[in-house]
Amino acid sequence: MAISLLPNEKDVRDALGGLLFRDITLSPGEPVVPSPTDPVSIAVYVDDSLGTAAVIVTDLSLSAFAGAAIGLVPVGGAEACIEDRELPTSIKENLDEVLNVLASLFNAEGQPHVKLYATYGLGEAPPNDISAILRAFGRRLDLGVDVAGYGKGRISIVLA
Repeated sequence: MAISLLPNEKDVRDALGGLLFRDITLSPGEPVVPSPTDPVSIAVYVDDSLGTAAVIVTDLSLSAFAGAAIGLVPVGGAEACIEDRELPTSIKENLDEVLNVLASLFNAEGQPHVKLYATYGLGEAPPNDISAILRAFGRRLDLGVDVAGYGKGRISIVLA
């Protein structure tokens, strides 16, 4: 049984706000897809049979801001990550925790149980099947995310 419902914007805002202890403002956004000029962080979620159920991808900015905010790293640390175009291990681990908790967005009543299976950091190429899911049209939610006190980034939530 596949996930049939995308999370709604309120649930995304509440989940991120609760995790980061920050006000979150969402807006319609462009799809986030990996490219040589736009590094991204990718989370792959699977169902109980280990079938890919969903993918969440965050751009460089949101990766840095979310990883820094949950770890109480000052905004300057996140901005340095963006300038350097890389996440230190501590920020990457913090982001992975955010992405792990976001599995709750998919675990609605009547839907299959979903859990985080793998994450791919900035510059890490996901398997081809995951890349194809990221580029698919249709069952996706593309949002701009403003993390109060940090800045703006983008997130895409895509059902497999």
